[in-house]
Amino acid sequence: MNATEALKSIAEDSMRKEPIVFEIGDTVKVFVKIREGEKERIQMFEGTVIARRGSGVSETFTVRRVSYGVGVERVFPVNAPAVDRIEVIRHGKIRRSKLYYLRDRVGKAAKVKERIKK
Repeated sequence: MNATEALKSIAEDSMRKEPIVFEIGDTVKVFVKIREGEKERIQMFEGTVIARRGSGVSETFTVRRVSYGVGVERVFPVNAPAVDRIEVIRHGKIRRSKLYYLRDRVGKAAKVKERIKK
């Protein structure tokens, strides 16, 4: 086994068993494990998925929300053990792969329309 095959096998072992199904524009709740000394708790971060990048073990996604009038963005690795689970709240109707234009919008203009599934 050469080095490339060894890295691929390590990457496959560290990936999630069940795939996470969410898309750009979806409103999601990300539950993250936070360690504070000896204690561990779960913190929730809710917002709109504005980007997804990478593939395989290094795949990440960016979630944006407005908190007290300030835009807050967090980048989460999809396969990180710190990410406990991801819940999809609503599906967004979008036509772009990256929603960086939402950073410049304020109020209702920054909202993503909901996709109605048939």
